Amino acid sequence: MSGKSAEPEPEVPPPVPEIGTLYLDSVRGLVGEFRGTWAGRWLLRPVRGGVEWEVEPGDVRALNAEQRLRAQVREANARSRGEVL
Repeated sequence: MSGKSAEPEPEVPPPVPEIGTLYLDSVRGLVGEFRGTWAGRWLLRPVRGGVEWEVEPGDVRALNAEQRLRAQVREANARSRGEVL
């Protein structure tokens, strides 16, 4: 043994996604669109528009193809009803 104590490796933040990428906020159970970063946190906005909320990057999960399609259909339906511009 070398006698060195094992220090924990620093946590590497996930790469910053493209604006508009859809994610699931696993804490709130909401799907949001990535809008940017602020003070190390990610900003997500509801798919239909609205007020952004902050999340820790480790608390979001990428959507699979089915979840992404469902979110996009919800947005398209909201637009057709005039709820979103």
